Amino acid sequence: MMRRRGPGLVGAVARTAVVAGTATAVSGRVARRQQNKYAAQEQEAAAAAPAAEPEYMAELEQLAQLRDQGILSPEEFEAKKKQILGV
Repeated sequence: MMRRRGPGLVGAVARTAVVAGTATAVSGRVARRQQNKYAAQEQEAAAAAPAAEPEYMAELEQLAQLRDQGILSPEEFEAKKKQILGV
């Protein structure tokens, strides 16, 4: 009678299933960690950078106040606004 070496077919299949299951579990854990990391980074970026007004908005608001106070004429306001907006 010939003696078998190794675990045989059933043992090889079982070992393959264990290795594949472990690889799947590790892969899933890595993917979850990456997703959580990127989600946290996005939240930090959103919190750190509030929606900033463009610089020209502040200038236009100041010009509008000067116009409303009568310091600038409507024509002067429109000319300066076009200059700021590059129109």
